[in-house]
Amino acid sequence: MKQDAQQEINQVEAPNSFELPYESFTLDNGLKVILHQDKSDPIVAISTIVHVGSSREKPGRTGFAHFFEHMSFNDSENVPKGANRKMIPELGGSRNGGTWSDGTIYYEVVPKDAFDKLLWIDSDRLGYMINTVDKGTLEREKQVVKNEKRQRVDNRPYGHVGHVVKKALYPKDHPYNWTVIGDLEDLQAATLADVREFYDQFYVPSNATMVIAGDIEIEETKAKVKQWFGEIKAGKPVGKMTPEPVSLTETKKLYHLDNFAKIPEIRLTFPTVESYHKDAYALDALGEILSSGKQAPLYKTIVEEKKLAPGVYAWNSSEEIAGTFTLLVRGNAGTKLDTIYQAIEEALDNFEKNGFSEAQLTKIKAEQETSFFYEIESVLDKAQKLGQYNEFAGSPEFIKQDIKNITSVTVDDVKRVFKKYIKNKPSIITSFVPKDQKELVVSGSVKANVVEEVIKQGKEQQFVENDAIKFEKTPTKFDRSEPALTDLPTLTTPDVWQTTQSNGLTVYGIEQNELPIVNFNLVIEGGQQLDLGNKLGTASLMAQLMNEGTQNKTPQELEEAIGLLGASLRVSSNLETVTISGSSLAKNFDATIALLSEMLMSPRWQESEFDRLKSTRLTRINQGKGDASTIARNAFYKKLYTESHVAGSPVGGTEKTVSNISLEDVKQYYQQNITPKMATFNVVGNVTEKQVSKALARLNKWQGEAVELPQQPMVSQRKKPTLYFIDVPGAKQSVIMAGKPVVSGNSAEFHPIQVANNRLGGGMSARLAQTLRIQKGYTYGAYSYIRGAGYQSPFIASSQVRTNVTLESLEIFKDLISNYKETYKEEDLAVTQNMIIKGNSRKFETLDQLLGMLTEMSRFDREANFVEQQQDYVKSLELNAVHNVIDKHFNEQQMIYVVAGDAETQLARMKEFGYGEPVVLDIEGNPSK
Repeated sequence: MKQDAQQEINQVEAPNSFELPYESFTLDNGLKVILHQDKSDPIVAISTIVHVGSSREKPGRTGFAHFFEHMSFNDSENVPKGANRKMIPELGGSRNGGTWSDGTIYYEVVPKDAFDKLLWIDSDRLGYMINTVDKGTLEREKQVVKNEKRQRVDNRPYGHVGHVVKKALYPKDHPYNWTVIGDLEDLQAATLADVREFYDQFYVPSNATMVIAGDIEIEETKAKVKQWFGEIKAGKPVGKMTPEPVSLTETKKLYHLDNFAKIPEIRLTFPTVESYHKDAYALDALGEILSSGKQAPLYKTIVEEKKLAPGVYAWNSSEEIAGTFTLLVRGNAGTKLDTIYQAIEEALDNFEKNGFSEAQLTKIKAEQETSFFYEIESVLDKAQKLGQYNEFAGSPEFIKQDIKNITSVTVDDVKRVFKKYIKNKPSIITSFVPKDQKELVVSGSVKANVVEEVIKQGKEQQFVENDAIKFEKTPTKFDRSEPALTDLPTLTTPDVWQTTQSNGLTVYGIEQNELPIVNFNLVIEGGQQLDLGNKLGTASLMAQLMNEGTQNKTPQELEEAIGLLGASLRVSSNLETVTISGSSLAKNFDATIALLSEMLMSPRWQESEFDRLKSTRLTRINQGKGDASTIARNAFYKKLYTESHVAGSPVGGTEKTVSNISLEDVKQYYQQNITPKMATFNVVGNVTEKQVSKALARLNKWQGEAVELPQQPMVSQRKKPTLYFIDVPGAKQSVIMAGKPVVSGNSAEFHPIQVANNRLGGGMSARLAQTLRIQKGYTYGAYSYIRGAGYQSPFIASSQVRTNVTLESLEIFKDLISNYKETYKEEDLAVTQNMIIKGNSRKFETLDQLLGMLTEMSRFDREANFVEQQQDYVKSLELNAVHNVIDKHFNEQQMIYVVAGDAETQLARMKEFGYGEPVVLDIEGNPSK
């Protein structure tokens, strides 16, 4: 093995030179602009980074940078109300934003014909939005952001850890003393004056970098940028942030009794250094070496030897002015965190004594080389990278220095930063344990100051949006009226080749040579539907075990062999398939397929690894019992399908069924069901059909006959709706799911249902999100969708809503679905057609998108030009056809509703919904006793 490893090491070289061509200039008002031309797809991306994050906020106004990001997606002086959220998707594009400690980013991708409209929208947001902000919009966005906080923080296990760590690690006057999303009382206290002050101070052109990438002409784009952005007021310069690293004189131990956690978590947080500091690169590598992989000391000690937890994690997080290094372990149920803490210290001692090999570090660098290319795959990726380097590292050119710094890290560097920042150094130690298991916390811990929100009925402030707000319009020399669309780009479907190997394996491929990378998957029909009923989860455990070594390689050796190639290989399973997914550098494709064939044809079946994976699966199942979304989803499927249906049980099985599985069961499943005649290999990227066929010749020894798949029972449509309720005590939000079974993914009706759903729940511009989020402020997001399956696919509408508007939200779901046909007009059809037809221009950009297309094509027996066929269907679609689909498949009276929320405050209200007494279920989805 050592000789093989050395040969593989010699194959891996980080990119010595890499060119991402661009032109940059600065407008007179200070806006920094970068242009990158990429004509591989008829699309354009704009990414704008404003150099303001939570670190620029004032105490008492925490969360304001993120809140302002939300405000910026509303009105502006020259763009219609809601254009940011509605118009861009309806032009066939996508858009979003994000805020972190140090910055805020706004980004969009559109077909090239909408490029001028995007310049219009973006420039108006940056320079002409503040006069349109009114009290109604302010209050609505407060509700939305608070709902986001509940969804991401308050209503989730371990959600408050970030708050606790920041308060303990950073002094009160440090810019990182609070979380990005901030405190609820601070958000509620925000005023219109605060909004204007924040805008005037930070949303000035000189505090931003805008990158335009895609199918553009450089000189023409320069002129357009000067027109649209040149008149924006310069404003006062914003001062630079300077590093403010912190240190600890002693370890602080804090605990929290978590309402949603089912297993205990310990987290050690050490102060480190800011981004781009030379030590940050070595700390990044240290995190990987300590926790990632079979040779990692934390994994070996805590998971493998002591069996205290299913996994371990370590990472460095360097930000603009300071950084942290984190060690995280979520233990098995009932495990005392003192025991895990001792094991962490033992693992760190072993690391100091034994060190690590050059091969381990080389493996990390090889993986980073592959990641480097995937991080610049799409035009949006490129735009965001160039902007990030320009705004935070001083120049787009830093992209070259960054990869050089990553690949220059040495073994001595890693050892040095370990001693400097981690070994025997003070840290913040947090213990988050189930609310009734205080005995598990680390000894000497004190109670953390976590304030849990109390949600009362009717407490939230009401708001009224003013659609006719009057404001003073900023005079401009350039006409800021809405520009026209240019010519619609032609849809060009990539060429697909298809062949069959001698053993019956079907192969589909697309050659795409933009980057030296390849994505692929091997999909084997079967999955959980072939498990025995009392041993559901067998396929899942088998798939996981196939990752753990081969007959010729230990788990450690296999992991190293894959890593040294800069590749990824992972076996997984779902209800209907077992899949080996992978990626590699083009130069290492053949070697990667050699490892795939070894994993596929000669699994190791190691008893100790099986026992570990089984224990891990049981822990994960237990962990899910604290997550309202998981609880609701499992119950929804259980009630939607029959007990004998494959979709009626969670992927991976239940505690009871997994406990029944033995290693012999796994082996038997493999022998009976893993056969090439049930498999398809899909591959996209910088590799030819000839190269693929040559590499796959290794699999010709893989033999086996076709397996008969069980016919899933047809689920009859309900004659009346039923409401189910599951108690999640103390929940700050209720998870709502509604839906019914419709048709299989290979049905001719499947795509028409997808199309008909567009205006109901197909994105932020559709009815559910516009009503529940934009009009009411009840939620962070609401959607409906249908996902293809070999059985009757489920149509699902869902959201997470503020607890005290659960009933009101249910009524909105019922109203919008019930009246969808009557409210779906010709203008809805026109929007649907526009979104889908123009959105297809973005359908073939990345390897993941191409691989997804091939996988859909092979799984559901679609023709190679099925995207064009679907586009033709949409182009010729008439209103009565959509109405017929809605009539047949969106009948609200055939649906079930599942709510997972706080029974104490909400269960009694459910009777008012009009569907009788709600059926109360336990967290397993069974009738409550």
